Amino acid sequence: MQDKSARVNDRLYQDLARKLIVELKEGKYPVGGRLPAERELAQQYDVSRPTVREAIIALEVQGFVEVRVGSGAYVIQLPGKADIPGFDLSAFEITEARLLFEGDAAALAATQATDEELAEIAGLVDEIARENRDPKGQEKADRAFHLAIARATRNSAIFEAIERLWDLRNTSPEAALLHEKARTANVKPVLEEHTAVLRALEARDPAAARDAMRAHLAAVLDSLLFATEDKAVERARDATRAKRARYRAVAG
Repeated sequence: MQDKSARVNDRLYQDLARKLIVELKEGKYPVGGRLPAERELAQQYDVSRPTVREAIIALEVQGFVEVRVGSGAYVIQLPGKADIPGFDLSAFEITEARLLFEGDAAALAATQATDEELAEIAGLVDEIARENRDPKGQEKADRAFHLAIARATRNSAIFEAIERLWDLRNTSPEAALLHEKARTANVKPVLEEHTAVLRALEARDPAAARDAMRAHLAAVLDSLLFATEDKAVERARDATRAKRARYRAVAG
């Protein structure tokens, strides 16, 4: 009988990653060779393109492939026969869980938050705006914003669950890699989405707070998909190169 927890954790992308690792072991793709394009893999294995992206990220984290912008995923190391693929939580899994937890947490916070807590959350929205203007911003205010809302629920279990999800966002190698790709593609916390959550909290409207938080985190999922598109990363790099060229021209 299959272990129940194994069934729960056997996500589609992990299944695809395992199949690709087997193919690497069998020599289907040699070192230096390129894996089929995302669209081809999606058709071949009858999965979605986001599933393919998660699988490639898992292989990248484990050191088997290197993703080159505008070119594809190339094999840089073959797994040994005894290698057992390991998987951490993906950014998509974590964000999906956040969507479930943080939507209802925002609704509860709308009924519990003090004026002082609302003022703190408003200040963090301003801090998010400042961090967005900083090319080296680390999104600390974004984390603090969400945890301040969780704390305002007056429920320690809710706070600890949401804090744990944010910790996993940074400690899971697969999640950390995808969020790094997002930053490279210039994907930043959207000020308007955070402001909408704040306004619903200030109005003491639980339904509006829930809807605003869920809409925000659904948009985060979309941005993670965008961040894995080669064209998105390449456009971000082109924009950075263009800015540097303008600065050099002015300085010269």
